[in-house]
Amino acid sequence: MTSLDWRQHGFARVAAAAPPVHLADPARNAEEMAHWAQRLVADDVSLIVFPELSLTGYSCEDLFLSSDLMQRTERAVRDLARSTASLDAALVVGAPLRTSDGRRYNTALVLHRGRVLGAVPKMHLPNNGEFYERRWFTPGHRADCMVTLPGMEPFRLNRHHIFVMGEMRIGIEICEDLWAPDPPSTQLALAGANIIANPSGSNELVAKAAYRRQLITQQSAQLHVSYVYAGAGPTESTKDLVFGGHCLVAENGALLAESERFLLDGSEAVADIDVERLANERSRNITWSTSWPTHPAADVVLADATTALSKLRRSFPRNPFVSDDPTTVNERAREILAIQSTGLARRMLAANAKRLIIGISGGLDSTLALIVAVEAAHKLGRNADTILGVTMPGPGTTERTRTSADDLMLSFGIATRTISITNAVALHLTDIGHAVGLHDITFENAQARERTQILFDLANQEGGIVVGTGDLSELALGWCTFNADHMSNYGVNSSVPKSLVRHLVRWYADQVADTTLSRTLHDVLDTPVSPELLPPDADGNILQSTEDVLGPYELHDFFLFHWLRNGFSMAKIAALAKHVFVDVYDATTIDGWLTVFIERFHRQQFKRTTLPPGPKVGSVSVSPRGDLRMPDEVDPASVTR
Repeated sequence: MTSLDWRQHGFARVAAAAPPVHLADPARNAEEMAHWAQRLVADDVSLIVFPELSLTGYSCEDLFLSSDLMQRTERAVRDLARSTASLDAALVVGAPLRTSDGRRYNTALVLHRGRVLGAVPKMHLPNNGEFYERRWFTPGHRADCMVTLPGMEPFRLNRHHIFVMGEMRIGIEICEDLWAPDPPSTQLALAGANIIANPSGSNELVAKAAYRRQLITQQSAQLHVSYVYAGAGPTESTKDLVFGGHCLVAENGALLAESERFLLDGSEAVADIDVERLANERSRNITWSTSWPTHPAADVVLADATTALSKLRRSFPRNPFVSDDPTTVNERAREILAIQSTGLARRMLAANAKRLIIGISGGLDSTLALIVAVEAAHKLGRNADTILGVTMPGPGTTERTRTSADDLMLSFGIATRTISITNAVALHLTDIGHAVGLHDITFENAQARERTQILFDLANQEGGIVVGTGDLSELALGWCTFNADHMSNYGVNSSVPKSLVRHLVRWYADQVADTTLSRTLHDVLDTPVSPELLPPDADGNILQSTEDVLGPYELHDFFLFHWLRNGFSMAKIAALAKHVFVDVYDATTIDGWLTVFIERFHRQQFKRTTLPPGPKVGSVSVSPRGDLRMPDEVDPASVTR
C-alpha cells in the first residue's frame, strides 16, 4: 500500500487557503502565499486556491486606482511565479489586472512552474450595499486579450479558460459569480471542467456562512464537480466589514472539508477529490450528457504532472448504505419504511388482495419484511391478521430461529400457520431418485422450492399476495434459489442491502418496539445469518453460516456500492477497501472476497433478469426494469484477469 499512487484511481489533493493578508503590500502577500504553497505541496496538494484579490487584499478600495499598486502587483506576480516554479501544483491567485486598453479587471491568475498560464476575469461585480466593485473594475463579460507582465511570457485573459492538469480540468468563477442567476461555473462544467475554483471576498454576516455552504454544495451536486472555495480572511480591513477566511471543498453535493472561520493567522481546507467518480456520475446522467455549453472552452494544457499522492487522507464509510449522521438516523429509517410499506400497500390495492402471505424464518430479512407488512396494513386501515405469517420448519431449522419466528408473529398479532416441509421434501427427493442422506445443492434447493410453492398456493387459497423477503445483497450475489425464494409477488427488500436490513431492524427494536418485541428483535440480530438448509450440529446449533461461504456482508455491501453506484474498477474498489478496512481485514482477504463478489455478480445475473417488482429505496438497485440491464452471459474472467 505504501507504493500506491492514488492519482491512478482518479484522486487528487486540493486546498483552499486564506493566509494572513497584508493590505496593499503585494510583495509580502506573494511571500506569504509562496510559504503556504510550499507547505501544502509538501503534503501532496496539487491545486491551491487563494482568496479574491489575495495579492493585494480585497479591501484596498480606491487604492486599486493607483498605478503604483498595479505596478507592484505585476512584480509580485512575477516573484510568486518564480518562487513556486519548482512545485508540481497549480496556484489560483486573486489579483487586479490592468490591460493595455487601460481597463482594470478583478481576476484570478493560474500559476504553474514559473508561468502565468492564463487569467479569468470576474463577470458579476457587486455594486450595492457594502460593495462598490464597479468603481474600480470592469465586468469581464467581453474580456479576451493577451496580457504581458514585465519579465514574463504573455498569457491570455479569457472567461472561458479551462486549465487541464492531469485528470483535473479546472474552471474558475470569482465570488459574486457563484451568486448570480447564471453562474459561469455552469458553462464551464458543461464545457468539461470537473473542478471549479472560486477565489472569494465574501464578508461575514449572521447566517451567511450556512447559506454559502449550502450554495457551494448544491452547485457541486448540480454540476457534478468538485468545488474549491477560498474566502478572504479577517486580516482584511474591518472598517465596516469582517471577513472570516471561510474555506470549503465540496464534491457532488457532499462537503469534504471546511475551515474554521475568523482565524487571524490564516485558515485552510484540504481534501482529496475523486475526478473519476465525477466522470462516472456525468456519464450515467442523461440530462447532463445531453446538455451542451453555449461557449467553447479555451483550454490551457499544463505540461507537467500533478503532485504524487502516496497516502489518501479522505475517509469513506465502511457501510455506505447507512447514514452515520445521528441527526438523520430516525428520519432516514422512517422514510425507508414508508417507501417500502407504501409500495406494498399500493400493490395490495392493485391486486385486490385480501391478505399478505409471508414466510417467517426467524432471520433478518423476513423480520424486516414482516415489519414492512405491518406498516402497510396500518396504511390501509386493516388489522394485523390481514398478514398471514407461515413458518415452514425443515431439516435445517433450529429451535432458536423457530422460537424467534413464533415470538415475532405473536408480538405483532398476525395470523399464523405452521407447515412442516420435512415429509414433502423427503418424498420429492425420493421421487426424483435423490440419494438418502446426500446433503447437496439439490437437497438444499428442494427445501427452498417447497416453501415457495406453499406460499403461492396459500396466496391463491387466501386471495392474497406473497411478500418477498430477499435483500439486495443476496440478489447481487445470487444467494437465492431460482424460482424459489428468488420469486414473490412483491419483494419489499429488493433494494435494501443486508447491512441496511440489520440497521433498520435494530432501529425498530430500539425506537419503536415494546420491551418484549425489542428483546426478540435483538435475538434475531444476534443470530448468525444462515439459510438453514443443512441439518444443525449435534447441539442443535446453526451449522450453515452464509458469511463463511460468501464472505462478510460488510465487505460485499462496500463492493456493491462502489461497483454499481460509483462505477469504480475492481482495482480501485480493492484499493479503497484496503484503505477503509485496514484494521479489520488483510489485503489477501479483501482481494479474495472481491473476486468472489465479481464472479458471483456476473454468473448470477440470470436470476436478476427475472426478478419480481419491488420498491427502490436508495440509489442502488438491481432491478432489470430499473438500474441494472446487463446480459446473463458475461464471463467474470474478463473482469478479474
